[in-house]
Amino acid sequence: MLRNGLEPWHILVVLAVVVLLFGSKKLPEMARGLGKSMRILKAETKAMREEDTTADAGTAQSTAAPQPGGDRPAVTPTNVTKAAETKHTETSA
Repeated sequence: MLRNGLEPWHILVVLAVVVLLFGSKKLPEMARGLGKSMRILKAETKAMREEDTTADAGTAQSTAAPQPGGDRPAVTPTNVTKAAETKHTETSA
């Protein structure tokens, strides 16, 4: 049934419909917008790959020489139920 699903004349019909719907003035603007979007996407994926490679290299270095404390500051644990009970008794008094 879909033996030759996309033949050359199908593409021509689709292009003609697109030109009729959007007009010839809008098509270059749409193409520019698509091109800008593609460039941004390409730059972002490249940046993500570079971050991954630097993170992998940093992980390898940090496992070789662990630093005490690391990058995070010390956090004091809080007992959530005790804090909720204190608020509840203060408001009911």
